[in-house]
Amino acid sequence: MKMLVVTTKGQVVIPSKLRRKYHIEKGTQLYIEDNGNEIILRPITPEYIKKLAGILPSKGELTRDLLRERALDKEREK
Repeated sequence: MKMLVVTTKGQVVIPSKLRRKYHIEKGTQLYIEDNGNEIILRPITPEYIKKLAGILPSKGELTRDLLRERALDKEREK
């Protein structure tokens, strides 16, 4: 476990080892969850979206749409 320091702007640096492990790149969106006594950051990557496949009753249309939208977002960021 590594201690992180929060800047005056509320920012923290995610160590490179963790960024590589979780495929976090410039522009990766993070979902932040407050469960009462801890904060959880979840990177929204294609791998994460694929893991969600099957949670909702559908024929994969939602996952396909989310992946397509994410790809468009990445193109717009360039």
